[in-house]
Parts: sequence; C-alpha cells; structure tokens
Amino acid sequence: MNNLFNNTEIAFSVKTDSELERAFFLFKMIKNEPLVKIGTAVTKFALNASLPVEKLIRATVFDHFCGGVTEEDCMPIIDKMFTKNVHSVLDYSVEGKEEEAQFDYAKDKTLKIIEFVNEKDAIPFAVFKPTGFGRFELYQKITEGKELTPAEQEEWDKVIARYDAVAKASFDNDVPLLVDAEESWMQKAADDLVEQMMEKYNKEKVIVFGTLQLYRHDRMDYLKRLHSRANLKGFKIGMKLVRGAYMEKERERADEKKYLDPICKDKAATDKNYNEVMNYMFANLEDMAIFNGTHNEESSKYLMDMIDKSEYAKTDDRLWFGQLYGMSDNISFNIAKEGYNVTKYLPFGPVKDVMPYLIRRAEENTSVAGQTNRELELIRAERKRRKI
Repeated sequence: MNNLFNNTEIAFSVKTDSELERAFFLFKMIKNEPLVKIGTAVTKFALNASLPVEKLIRATVFDHFCGGVTEEDCMPIIDKMFTKNVHSVLDYSVEGKEEEAQFDYAKDKTLKIIEFVNEKDAIPFAVFKPTGFGRFELYQKITEGKELTPAEQEEWDKVIARYDAVAKASFDNDVPLLVDAEESWMQKAADDLVEQMMEKYNKEKVIVFGTLQLYRHDRMDYLKRLHSRANLKGFKIGMKLVRGAYMEKERERADEKKYLDPICKDKAATDKNYNEVMNYMFANLEDMAIFNGTHNEESSKYLMDMIDKSEYAKTDDRLWFGQLYGMSDNISFNIAKEGYNVTKYLPFGPVKDVMPYLIRRAEENTSVAGQTNRELELIRAERKRRKI
C-alpha cells in the first residue's frame, strides 16, 4: 500500500513547480496552529473592512483549494485532472447565508451545474449542502420534533421544493446528486428529506446520494433501518461515506447539554465503524452505491481490495472514490492511475463568500496534524525528486 500511495510523481503530475512550492508554503503555515488562528482573524477583518486582499487570497489559499470563481473558471483544472482519469465534482462552496433569496440562488446554481455538467464525462456528479437550501435552525427544530409555526411550515415547504427541483433535474439529466451532511442536531431532518428523494428518484438506479458521517456510532443502525425501508418501498440507496468534520463541536455540545456523545470513543472505533459500513454496503451493492469520500489511505485501499476480489469492474458506476481538491493527491491520482473511478470535490464561488469554507479547511487540517504532516512529507519527496 505504501508503495502505491508514496508515488509522488503520479500524485503531483498535474502540478507545476510553482504550484508545488505554493502547496509546500501553505501546508507549512497550516501546520502552525497559532498562525492559522491569527491569519483567520486578520483575513476576516480585512474582508469585512473591504481591504484590498482578495488578489492575495486568490493567489494563495484560494487557488490551492478552489477551482475558480465560476463554473467556467474551473474548466482548465477539470480538463487537466481528467487527462489523468481524475473526475471533478463542482461544489458551490458559499456558506453562512441564511436568506430565502440566497437559498433560491443556491438551488438555481445547483440546477445550472446539473445542466452544465450534463454530458461532460469529466464531471459525473452534482452536489449541495443542506443549509445551502434552508435555515439551520429550521432543520434543527424539525430534527428535535418540535411543531412548526405556519410561517415555518411554509418555509420548510420551500426547502422541500428546492430538494425536489434539483433531484428531479438530476434524474432527468442522469447526473447523480450528492447531498452533504452537517451537525447531528439538525441531520435527521436532512436525512428524511434525502430519503424522500431516494424513494422518488432511485427506483431503477442511484441518482440521489445521502452522506454517512462515520465518526457517529449510530450510523450503521440508521443504514440498516433505511435498507429495510428501501426494500419494502422498492428504491435504491446511495451514500457518500466520510468520517466527519464537526467532532470537537459535537463533543462540546453533548457535554454542555448532557446527552450521549454521538461520536465514536476514539479513532480506532471510528475506523472500525467505517469499515463495517463499507462492508455492509459492498455486500448489498445490488441495492446500493458507494461514494468513498476519504483522505484515509487504509480506507481507500480497503475498498480497492474488496473490488479486486469481487466480480465488479473497477469502473462500476456504483463505486467511487473522492477527495477534496488541494489535498491527498497521492490517493486520488494513484488510485485513478490504477483504473478506479475517482473524483475531486472542486469548490468554487466568489472569493469573499468562499472564505468560511476555506477557513474551515485550514482549521480542520490544523486539528488533524497527521494529515498536514503527510501532505508535507509527500511534497518534500516530490521537490527532492524534481530537484527544486
């Protein structure tokens, strides 16, 4: 396994020397937690004060982790990666907007992406985030089983309509749709909506994918219950598998509000949970489709081995690997070189509006020291190979 994922020539084959140097600089900065906190605060202040920093941001962290400002901006990167058999998922990564007009804009943007990617082999999926289509507090209230006011019910009906509009467009255009997951205290409402879309549009094949955050110890039970309902109602299940991105926030809230921590007790338990869910889905592949969204080398190799030992082709459209753009190129490009289905999540959007996403990326990398150290180790090896 190490030999496969240590091949930096393949991993960084689409990066120029200057792009590699920029990546080295960025991950060295991200490794320094105090520097990330200071940089985050300064960046937020500068953008809020309308200081002229967008060009600097665009030339550094934005261009490393994002594809561009518009869909069209992203095409040179998409085309370049596709020469190495790495596909792209265009991810409109504007976060923190809570107005109805913005929710409609996000829905319209997703519809435009579905139309844009139709018949583009390099872009096999569309994606959206639940809170891109509705208020967090509304999802939370429904998850907690609280009664909605008439105004809130009207608001929720609009959220349902947005989900249905993009799911129908995905079905009509045969473009699978990934729906991300968020905090546990709002997630049931999103899961239930995704299930409704699966029931409606996944009759023959998987069009709509939900997301399982497998640092949550309850997700296997949820999946098995969903599978039972799917068998009864005659629809197929698509799931993106991830470990999860809100662990510290989840633990703090559980402690503060005195309820059972939804997160697995440690990394070993999370890894075990991840593998067991992947096993279950792979054993039921006639009913399911897997999007293995991980930056973990062991989890990637685990699915590769299962595919190799099975009758399924590496290119079976029910089996995908995915990583974020700007990270884990050693996984993405080396798996693609072996002939499996691989995508990169490619965020895009106006620089100022995408900053919350980029800040979250930096903070997550800071909190997962092993990830940043691994990136630096690989970049150092490739710099040495190129003699730069």
